Amino acid sequence: MWKSVLTALLAATVMTPVLAQSDEFEQGMGTLWEVLWHQSGTPTRLVRWEQEIRVRVHGVNMRTHKEHTLQAIRDVATEAGVRVVDVSDRTDASAIANLSIEITPDNLLEDNQPCVTFLNFLTETRIESAAVQMRNRDAWRCAYHEAMHVMGVRGHPGGKTVLSYFPTKVDGLLPLDKVMLRAWYSPRMRGGMTPFESLPVMAEELVQATPDRAGAARSRDAFLLRTVAQMQDFANGAGDVPAIVKRSGKATHDGIRFGQMEMSYFLGVAYLEGVSVQPDALQAVQWLQRAATMGSRTAQVKLGAAQARMSGATR
Repeated sequence: MWKSVLTALLAATVMTPVLAQSDEFEQGMGTLWEVLWHQSGTPTRLVRWEQEIRVRVHGVNMRTHKEHTLQAIRDVATEAGVRVVDVSDRTDASAIANLSIEITPDNLLEDNQPCVTFLNFLTETRIESAAVQMRNRDAWRCAYHEAMHVMGVRGHPGGKTVLSYFPTKVDGLLPLDKVMLRAWYSPRMRGGMTPFESLPVMAEELVQATPDRAGAARSRDAFLLRTVAQMQDFANGAGDVPAIVKRSGKATHDGIRFGQMEMSYFLGVAYLEGVSVQPDALQAVQWLQRAATMGSRTAQVKLGAAQARMSGATR
């Protein structure tokens, strides 16, 4: 009897770390997926810097906030491999900076908006410039959160990330933040990529950072299959609204409909290019037609290529 009990205890001791790693990886995948969504409830394309960042930090209480704010920008840029130049003290700083970070008085922003980032791009591919505002009393806890947004990572996922509404750390990056940034700026990524194109790259970076890579790869593949199925239901208006959409509190009926249109387009691209799913020209055409019918101009453009590919496949 005691031998059986001891064997069970030893088995539990071995299995607990494995299960914990599995759960943590699954949670990490969920976070990576959610980071590809706007607060408004729509999935996003990938945007990033393709030039050096010339940052100007200005506003109130610089003695307290300047160095911490700059360190946050330097930390995210280091992970991304992007050069940062501090131009704050130059007389022409406002003219040459492509990133402006203002520490504002406490009464300037809304009570429920302690900090905000605006990304400027001509097309949804490359960041041309960015502007950040952080209230004086919130600047310390906002710095790393907004620094992630500055790099183009726009979502507010749950999980162990400084992008969470309830982060476990505010004075430095968490491991999952570093995974995101390394993947976001890897050579495998390009501006304008859809979520189904971006997620496998981020997932692979997470797999490489996990001790049990074989188990992580299996969990990744299962997550991708499950997510595609869920998004097909969502795009068809038959499935649940994604958790991140519900959690944001900012989604509207029109926003959700726009998200369904975008997701239809993204599914069409996924099936056309064979990313996150096996290539299927018929499925690609069906999803792109749905998106085009809902008003997506990009889907209308892509539809011709998908129909040509389907035609070639049937000859």
